[in-house]
Amino acid sequence: MSKPSFQSASPYKDDVLALPVADLDAASDWYCEHFGMTEFERVATPNPAVILERDGVRIGFAINGGDPAQEGAAIRVSDINGIRRQLESNGIDVASIRVDERDGEKFNVFFVVAPDGLCYYFNERIVA
Repeated sequence: MSKPSFQSASPYKDDVLALPVADLDAASDWYCEHFGMTEFERVATPNPAVILERDGVRIGFAINGGDPAQEGAAIRVSDINGIRRQLESNGIDVASIRVDERDGEKFNVFFVVAPDGLCYYFNERIVA
């Protein structure tokens, strides 16, 4: 079996590369430590932003005036139980896994709310 990995990320609202945060350094440090990401790029314009990457999947954070409590991302993963164990071992309080159904497909899912207020919907399609 392959190691647990991120497969894709989709924003709840506008841009998965510009999720709103108040402090880029704090965001970069937290997501690198807890989500196992690495810093890929920093930009100063049009808004200060940092792009992080894990398993080829990029998520970005920007100082753009948005409300983190209204934002986040859906992260498709392989081996949702393995991802959950990784996050827990990195000190994250992870919600229980449940099954969601969308468009006739079933997914194992769990949520994580980061200290910055952003919410993440980790999901893996259940293949019958």
